[in-house]
Amino acid sequence: MSEEIAIPPAKIDALYEQLDREAKESGYHLNPDRGFTRELVESLLINEARYGYFSCPCRLAAGEKAQDLDIICPCDYRDADLVDWGACYCALYVSDEVLSGEQELQPVPERRPPDPELRLQHQSPRAPDTVGTNPAMPVWRCRVCGYLCAREKPPGVCPICKAKKDRFEQFW
Repeated sequence: MSEEIAIPPAKIDALYEQLDREAKESGYHLNPDRGFTRELVESLLINEARYGYFSCPCRLAAGEKAQDLDIICPCDYRDADLVDWGACYCALYVSDEVLSGEQELQPVPERRPPDPELRLQHQSPRAPDTVGTNPAMPVWRCRVCGYLCAREKPPGVCPICKAKKDRFEQFW
């Protein structure tokens, strides 16, 4: 039997407001159904209490961060889902068209490969042929939005999508 994790409403509201603010600053939108979205936010907080990170509330997490990096919110699949379906898999984030009522929410098919080996391949895209190039310093790629930066270490937070440092991978 799993343990019951109670999250105080004030903590849910605080994270909801933070995510909403960060989404707007980055050109994203939270689902306008506040009750539904608060439940997703509560689930993110429950997953944080369980695992130590915001695992997607609609996917089964392994409980090991290295295995779950692709489904830490915002997940690696969010942007493609927004483009193709108007919402991310759990519908926390929605497109402009869904927000304006021009498009209805619909079920989003799962993009996450079922095989853990395939997930690792998805998590580690490689740079195009770089023969003849030798960057002066490493290039880091945000796995959430694709932002690239050349510096000794990845930034603490992506300036585009606000993903944390652990969502960056060395690209070059």
